Amino acid sequence: MKKLSLYIIAVAGAMLMTGCAEDFLDQENTTNLNQGTFFNSDAAIEAGTAPLYNYVWNDFNSKFYYGMGDGRANNITAQYSDYIYPYTNFTDGSLSQGLADAWNSLYNVVSQSNNTIVNIMEYSSSDVSEQAKITGVAEARFMRGLAYWYIGSLWGGGIIYTRTSDYIDTYASAMPSSRVDVMEFAIRDMEFAAKNLPATQATAGRVTKYSAYGMLSRFYLSMAGLVSGDGRYDGTNIVTNFNRGTRNAYYLDAAAKAAKKVITESSAKLVSEYGDLFSNELTKANNNSESLFQLQWLTGSTDAIGWGANNSIAAFFGWSTMVADGTNWGGATYCSWDLWKEFNLEPGDAAVRRHYSVASIGEVYPEFNKKNGGYIYGETENAGNQGANIRKYVVGTNADNGYSYKQSCGVNTYMMRLAEVYLNYAEAILANGESTSDSEALLYFNMVRERAKVPAKNAITYEDLRHERRVEFAFEGLYWYDLLRRSYYQQQEVINYVNNQQRNASYGETNATYDGEECAGYSISSEYAAPGPSVSVATERNLVLQVPDADQGKCPNLKPDPATGLLVTIPYEFGEREVTDADLF
Repeated sequence: MKKLSLYIIAVAGAMLMTGCAEDFLDQENTTNLNQGTFFNSDAAIEAGTAPLYNYVWNDFNSKFYYGMGDGRANNITAQYSDYIYPYTNFTDGSLSQGLADAWNSLYNVVSQSNNTIVNIMEYSSSDVSEQAKITGVAEARFMRGLAYWYIGSLWGGGIIYTRTSDYIDTYASAMPSSRVDVMEFAIRDMEFAAKNLPATQATAGRVTKYSAYGMLSRFYLSMAGLVSGDGRYDGTNIVTNFNRGTRNAYYLDAAAKAAKKVITESSAKLVSEYGDLFSNELTKANNNSESLFQLQWLTGSTDAIGWGANNSIAAFFGWSTMVADGTNWGGATYCSWDLWKEFNLEPGDAAVRRHYSVASIGEVYPEFNKKNGGYIYGETENAGNQGANIRKYVVGTNADNGYSYKQSCGVNTYMMRLAEVYLNYAEAILANGESTSDSEALLYFNMVRERAKVPAKNAITYEDLRHERRVEFAFEGLYWYDLLRRSYYQQQEVINYVNNQQRNASYGETNATYDGEECAGYSISSEYAAPGPSVSVATERNLVLQVPDADQGKCPNLKPDPATGLLVTIPYEFGEREVTDADLF
């Protein structure tokens, strides 16, 4: 497979262009291209969809990806990080750091996807094949659907639009649609992608029909909690009781079917060694056999490739210049005490998943500080840290790997990998039961555990799934969405859970200073008192975010209802379904 060459081409208005570092300098200036002249070949269609794989996601990926997905969920404690602690503390509001960046980034994905769809359909020349057009539109709808899934999950609703120019003209008076309608829109986009994307792509990193089926397994699990009864969403069967304890059978079954398509038909397979998923060898980490969708970041300095086409996550997690090149802001960003305890519930997790997710005292990392024989956390240098820093996505310096630069590395961001699909399948089979011993659910569930060197289970409960997902995907921006999904039908349970997580707890090596609760060589400060420093008690209002203040000013309809804290929404008018169950399964 050839490597994905990433061109940044926004065909509505001024156009940008970039590519892999070695290609970028040789590219012709394309700022004067227009819709009528650009889409004149299959290759041009491929180039026109490429920006959807990195640039438009940058502000979501840079901080919010983990600030919300892991900070809000209390996988991370960062008492001095203003783009994490408001979400961890449940003190966020419409002016919180990172909120506008995430909102704008996700709607940038939507807008650019819309532009791509419209321009392919309306401006492609006769030299463009029908298959190229269908694939290009399907890729754009995959991206738009995923962005809307995030929007619906986080804000409890959003503005749905399919033509960006119309949205710009009417934004001031636009009315948002409900969470369930946004989810339905996302599902229809992803179903279109599943039907129309190819099973394989010649270019590594591009999404396939199995990327879409994997995402559908996630989307259907979310929808199962938002739709009452047992049938498909019809605009009326909207959940009003979020503590009812059961989920919609149709969507649970659809989630199982979508996951099974990936498992049995695709060529995807688990990477044999968990650590290779986050190796600083890009041939192991990027577009590996387990990846169903990664954001595709470019390798090189920002001077060469431009800001926004690179991944800055290593700089935000790296705790010193020994493990991140030039810049590092992760010295005060720790694994939370709550997650530390979870990592130590099963002995095997300390050796595998904890080791590659969290750097703790005495852990040896030969991939860092290579020129001096490796790195031992807490011994090679005195980082001045009291807890355990985040190891995942930290890839070392340029001397270690040959591709890290200041605030820039080419390691891709996982948006979905096969292990999640395995666990989605198990969750769908568990359905509304207390436990399941289904042989296939156990097979896939235990494959994830066996790779992590933890014992197989003979039955699966929700608690088993919750734990497994948390330690398997720690710092991959997923855990808050797992909790949200549970809150659609067990809301009070989730609220109680997050209020008992010992948020913002300080901890350090077990000694006289830290003489509280002990766990695997660390202990919590004896000064800790619930709910934690500066932490507010969570309520149902904390299960949705406020729209950024600037957008509330531009569009008054985005102001939340003062009584409920929720958006006031109107139903979205859906057309006929383009894709049927028979098309999918």
